[in-house]
Amino acid sequence: MAKTEFTCNVSHGFNFQKDTQEIVGHITSLKIGTTEYGKDLAVQDPTKIGDDKGKVKVVGVLSYISWNGGYADPVLFDCRLSIKNKQTAALQQHTTLSNTNVEMSFIVYDYDPLSESFYPAFHTNTQTVKGLLMKDSAGALGFQIEMAQAQEVESPKNFVFSLGVLPQETEQELHLAVSNSDKFVKKWGVTVAADSK
Repeated sequence: MAKTEFTCNVSHGFNFQKDTQEIVGHITSLKIGTTEYGKDLAVQDPTKIGDDKGKVKVVGVLSYISWNGGYADPVLFDCRLSIKNKQTAALQQHTTLSNTNVEMSFIVYDYDPLSESFYPAFHTNTQTVKGLLMKDSAGALGFQIEMAQAQEVESPKNFVFSLGVLPQETEQELHLAVSNSDKFVKKWGVTVAADSK
């Protein structure tokens, strides 16, 4: 399986400059258990520079995302959260998460030098996908919030958040592209048939 991996520029994710060609990405929605994270960071959609609708509200600004490409493989995220969402994550981290269901959407933008434009390179196609928090070999959840403020961007104050999400037992789609015109879709998760009795 081909691995999908992007290191995103956090500074440009927060303060996008139209003359840069850096990869940026956003967590556009996130719900862990019954807790909905707020869309409280205003960022630029690189595909809508100069558009009145170019500013969007997101949950987090991505610094890293990877997926090994298999239908059962987790999607791993590192992103930056606001103070409010940091507090939400810290509360969840320090209490028992009996419900490890995750609903999320995300998008990563890369630059195509041939078309001289940004394009969605890895995303959920504005749909919410459903997963489960990943656990490591020791049983610890793939869920970590740093309490100290991140330093790449001073304003707004933001905090490093890491998340590993496995697919739920239902077939879903992750969308990818290698240019503005070369796009494809991969399956994530497998639908498990109910026992017939």
